[in-house]
Amino acid sequence: MITLLVSPQDFEAAEIAVEGEAYRHLFRARRAEVGDPLRLVDGRGSARAGRIVRIDRKAGWIEPIEPIEELPANEPALRLTLLVPTLRPERASWLVEKATELGVAAIRFLHTERAPRDFGSGTLDRLRRVAVSALEQCHGATLPTIDGPHGWSGLGDLAEGLERRWVLDPGGDPGLGAEPETRTAVLLVGPEGGLTEGELATARSLEFHPVALGPRILRIETAAVAGAARVLL
Repeated sequence: MITLLVSPQDFEAAEIAVEGEAYRHLFRARRAEVGDPLRLVDGRGSARAGRIVRIDRKAGWIEPIEPIEELPANEPALRLTLLVPTLRPERASWLVEKATELGVAAIRFLHTERAPRDFGSGTLDRLRRVAVSALEQCHGATLPTIDGPHGWSGLGDLAEGLERRWVLDPGGDPGLGAEPETRTAVLLVGPEGGLTEGELATARSLEFHPVALGPRILRIETAAVAGAARVLL
């Protein structure tokens, strides 16, 4: 069954119009036809069943199946936030795609001393489109928050209210994982070359616990995805 992300407003509508890029993907690339069932998700964790009822040259229409048939969200119980240094767009895109597939709740890019990079105009919008495609491919229901770059001074605000806090550090503890009752967590990933001693000290003062993934030194996006997989899967 194809998964289609719609706006929260359309998710509650009696009929949903599909146009533009979503139309081309669904009816040209995927070759969906009238009568085909769909899995509709709102990006906020809800999923329901729908069916294609009409298609013309520029738009298609979907009706939610009545009575309402709620479907599994396919989301992890733990809401994990990734804090990662700002990457080159192609590497950031790979990270966003894989983190979305794993069920990461938020990907927040962060300035560090060794990675003060800024994104160009339109980069965040492109990364959000990558996340939409990944969400539909993996049959999830929650679209991750993607934002930044944030200043390092805002680290405490980014971690506010999150129950468990980890920072990747080759000298940290080998165990990375959350107790079953944990509902929110944040994983801070350093840049290539690592966080400075001052940055690590700041993270520890904010109750980030140093953890290690193993003896190898991983690239930023590899470390972020490996860490997220260990926690969520």
